[in-house]
Formats: sequence, structure tokens, C-alpha cells
Amino acid sequence: MDTKEQNADLTTSRMVFPDTHGDPVPTEPAELLEVPASEEAAISDGHVEPRKKSPTPLQDSLRRLRRDKRAMASLVVILLFFIIPLVGPFIYQHIGGPYQSTLNGPIGPSVYHNPFHQELDRQDEGPSAQYWLGTDDIGRDLLARLMQGMLISISVALLVEVVDIGLGILVGTLAGFNGGWIDQFLARFTDIMFAFPGLLFAILLTGIFGTAADQALSGLPVVGANGNARLVIVSLALAFTAWPLMARYVRGQTLQLKEQQFVEAARTSGTSNARIIWRHIVPNLFSIVVVASTLNIAGTVIGEAGLSFLGLGVQPPGSSIGLMINDALNLTETHPWEVLLPSITLTIVVLALSFLGDGLRDAFDPRSKD
Repeated sequence: MDTKEQNADLTTSRMVFPDTHGDPVPTEPAELLEVPASEEAAISDGHVEPRKKSPTPLQDSLRRLRRDKRAMASLVVILLFFIIPLVGPFIYQHIGGPYQSTLNGPIGPSVYHNPFHQELDRQDEGPSAQYWLGTDDIGRDLLARLMQGMLISISVALLVEVVDIGLGILVGTLAGFNGGWIDQFLARFTDIMFAFPGLLFAILLTGIFGTAADQALSGLPVVGANGNARLVIVSLALAFTAWPLMARYVRGQTLQLKEQQFVEAARTSGTSNARIIWRHIVPNLFSIVVVASTLNIAGTVIGEAGLSFLGLGVQPPGSSIGLMINDALNLTETHPWEVLLPSITLTIVVLALSFLGDGLRDAFDPRSKD
């Protein structure tokens, strides 16, 4: 046998021919076919575990928010600020036994824990088993009045945010997506509102229409009861000064979103502008709207308390955090607790809202890094 025949025999002995009756033998190098140990275990069990899905941007943002201890603590404070005035009065008015009042005879906790009930012989008392946080200068329960004042702040904040978010998204998306006269109107109107202090405008509006609101709305069962009629004017005034800033935020975000590829694809496929705004623009405004709303609620709570402090908001016998501070100003030296209680409550709530807003801004900012 010559050399060529020997080489041919050696080559033939090293070749692997595919089996036509079974699975083909792979011809790739062995190192490319190696399976990780974890996958081998899954395959040996007779199934292959699916790969874990990568987290969505929303999940990443929520994860960053949960890692912010200051923001989470602030969230707990805000939840308590919402829950206590909604549930607390019902529970508080069922705690305690009957009490023999000097002026009103036998009364139960539903009466002496009412924020508007007066016990003139129990003025300026400190915390006790009957009055957990004491009484004010005319014998009213401070805890009951504080919860009522927190409820007022929540009501005004929610009404302001409904108007703020509604007008802000409507005008901001139209101005950013279409431009034109709406964009010019928003720019000029925002410049005017920034040049004119919002709280001063609210003071002017409530000062002019406050008395008329008291007369026109006093007959309404909830809005006009217990000196709350002016809250409608207060809420509208604060909302009127707040929504242009929200609209400017939304406009800037809309200008970025309308240039994205998914919006261009929707426009190319024949989707109408209204549907593009509703289906593609508005859902992607979630982060900026939530952050701006959280920060704006803090300003709303301060604004309502300031107007009530000046006598332009809630009227006696109603209760508001600002009104409680105003009522206790003359007792600062003798009974400082009565002015410190609402002041500390207002400070804690505003700081919690500010910290939560900062945490939301950091969590939803795509440029933030872990």
C-alpha cells in the first residue's frame, strides 16, 4: 500500500458520518456545545426553566424608591396623615365613658370628642385620659380639632390636584404636541403667573369673594357647614395658580416623547393624533406628574393653612391647622402646647411631602444610577 492509500485510510477512520436513522452528530467544536451546570440540571429533570424577565423601567424605579429610607419613612407619615383624619374621628368618638358636664349635663364621648363642642369649664387643659391632647381656650378637644383640620387640608389638596392634573395634562400635551397658539398661550400665561405671586393672588381672590361665598354656600350640607364655605374659593384660587407649572412640565416631556420612534411608528401607521396622545403620550407622563403633584401638595397644604391663619379660609367654629395656630397665638407664653401642636403637625407633613417628592424624583429619573 502506498502513502496516498495509507493517508486515505487514516482520514476515513477519523471521519464521523451522520446517522440517517437517528439524530445527526453535531460537527461544531466541543467547547461551543458545553452547557452550564444549571442548564444541565434543568435538562436532566426533563424541562428547561425559562429565563428571568428583565425588570421594567417602572419596577426599577420602584426598587430605587424602596431603597430610599427617607422617602419610605415619609410615605408612612403621609399615609398616616390621610388615614387618621378619615378613620380616627369615628374611633375616637367611641372611646370613653359618659361624663357629667357642669353646663351640659351627662354627655358621652360622641359629644365631648366632637371638634365643635365647647366645655367652658374645661379650658386650656393638658393631655388627660378624657382629652388625649388637651383642650383649647374655649374647652374644645384639641385632638378632635386637629383631625378635623387635617381632613380640611386633605380635601383642599385633593380638589386642587384634580384641577392641577386635569388642566396641566390637557393644556401641556396639546401645547407640546401641536404647538401653535396653544403653546404661545401657555408660555405667556405661565410668565404672567410666575411674575405674580400665587399666594398673593389667592389672598386677593378670597378677600374679594370670601364673604359672597359664605352667603351663597352656607346652605349646603357639607361645603357650607361649620365655616367651610370659603374652602371652595380657596381651592380654586390655589388650583388656578398651580396648574400652569404642571402644564409646563407636561409640555417639556411631551416635546421629548413625540420624537420617539414608537410615536413615529404610530403616526406612520395612520393613528390619529388624539389616539397617539391618549395611548402613547399620556401614559408616559406618569412619573413627572406624580413627582410634580407630590411637591405641589406640600405647597397647597401650606397655602390653605396660611389663608386660614389670616382669617381668609375656614371660619369659626370650623377647624383648620392654620386657624388653630391663629387661635392659640395669644396663649404662646401661658399654654405653648396649643400653638406647638398644630405647628409641629404642619411641619412634619410638609417635610414628609417634600422628602417623598425628592425620593420620587430621584427614583423616576432615568439618569439616576444605583
